[in-house]
Amino acid sequence: FKDCASVAGGYAILSHTWGADEVTFQDIQNLENAKEKAGWSKVQKSCEFVRQYKYDWIWIDTCCIDKTSSAELTEVINSMFRYYALSDVCYVYLADVPPECNSSERYNKIKGSEWHRRGWTLQELIASRTVLFVSQTWTVIGDKYRWAPILEKITNVPQSVLRFEEDFMDKSVAERMSWAAGRQTTRVEDQAYCLFGLFGIHLPAMYGEGVNAFYRLQEEILRTSPDTTLFAWGHR
Repeated sequence: FKDCASVAGGYAILSHTWGADEVTFQDIQNLENAKEKAGWSKVQKSCEFVRQYKYDWIWIDTCCIDKTSSAELTEVINSMFRYYALSDVCYVYLADVPPECNSSERYNKIKGSEWHRRGWTLQELIASRTVLFVSQTWTVIGDKYRWAPILEKITNVPQSVLRFEEDFMDKSVAERMSWAAGRQTTRVEDQAYCLFGLFGIHLPAMYGEGVNAFYRLQEEILRTSPDTTLFAWGHR
């Protein structure tokens, strides 16, 4: 949908790590085809899960973006932060975290989750006001507000930012860049694209440009911000 804010009754949104054989926008046009893919289970479980909480709509990046349209892809990449910010609730599906374990084991499982190592999930964590963490069996195991101390240790994002007590835009460019250090993306261009929202940047997405995407991001930050701490940060 083009304007998330207009969805009657609000909407839920999913944050997850991509796996093999995800359901695409083209697949979802024919449910019989979609059901044959390995990723269908996640789509189905997501929908069943949010229906428990009376939501009629959920936005899932794998099947809600027409990646064959460069214009739509650019629009979505530049709007992604807004999509998460406007959602009623963001469900974080931790596919590698079991539902039952003691407190010390759970911390290690959560800390070691692939979700914390992906580039796109950083802005999804920060943008969403209400975040519920769900285990591999779709059981709610925590929320962003209560887990803020743990999440700060894992991600280096301050509790005050996670709890919306402090605006992330008030943090220096270098500090915001440091939150992304060590995170990985499948495409090298996404190292830059996944940070657009954290810096309030809007740029065209041009897959195939490689590391130039990060240079374009740095140039745009310099053009729009007086914060010179960017010079303390090189290309990752």
